[in-house]
Amino acid sequence: MSKKIFVVDVARCNGCHNCQIACKDEHCGVEWAPYAAAQPESGQFWCKIEETVHGSVPKVNITYLPRMDAQTEAIREYAPEVLMDREDGVIVIDPTKAAGRKDIAEKFEGVFWNEELQIPQGCTGCAHLLDDGWSEPRCADACPTAALRFGDETDFADVLADAEKLEPASNVYYLNMPKRWVAGEVYDEEADEVLIGAKITIQGEDGTVLATVSDDFGDFWFKQVEAQKYDIWFEMDGYLSRKLEIDATDRDGHIGSVALYRG
Repeated sequence: MSKKIFVVDVARCNGCHNCQIACKDEHCGVEWAPYAAAQPESGQFWCKIEETVHGSVPKVNITYLPRMDAQTEAIREYAPEVLMDREDGVIVIDPTKAAGRKDIAEKFEGVFWNEELQIPQGCTGCAHLLDDGWSEPRCADACPTAALRFGDETDFADVLADAEKLEPASNVYYLNMPKRWVAGEVYDEEADEVLIGAKITIQGEDGTVLATVSDDFGDFWFKQVEAQKYDIWFEMDGYLSRKLEIDATDRDGHIGSVALYRG
């Protein structure tokens, strides 16, 4: 049997939190013996949406990253004796075998310590549902945009070459992970009006060259670019050309309002 994995397309995730809510609905206050004890109503997120704000006002966007960090082979490598034996490769921390193993919760992101029950807990891939005939766990079933998918590793062979992992041993793959963007707006300072159709060209340290034109609001965006420094050229008929630099290495490059002058 091919190993089961999660595939998340970050570009499709709109932050609805349906997956996170579905996980809570399935596991909070409900024991699925022998797969899992009940998840506490607070303090644990076996499926969690991580939100990241990029840029600064007025150029801002948010990306959403569903995380099921307990689905990692690193737990199997560290403590194989606490896992259920499954042919599909889904990571399930056996609540009986793992009793007292606080070290697992302390070591792994996405594994939480249940103080009352004295057990580590995390995403089980809804193994109880899979064994009952479901093809996917509640989180994937609840995703309205198909951003979160689940299935055999062989079924995703066509996309895994372009996928990334948050850590090497993870069974969760990500597509379209957010990179940097470079953005700003162009205007005529003397007329105090935005410039529509100005040509903006950027060149990165790696030699990559990209070009666009300002829109009806004078705005421009270069999205999903590599994290590096860029030279930016601004050109428009009837105006003096201008060159600036911006560093998009550690954060997105919002260059602000750029004035062009008639010449």
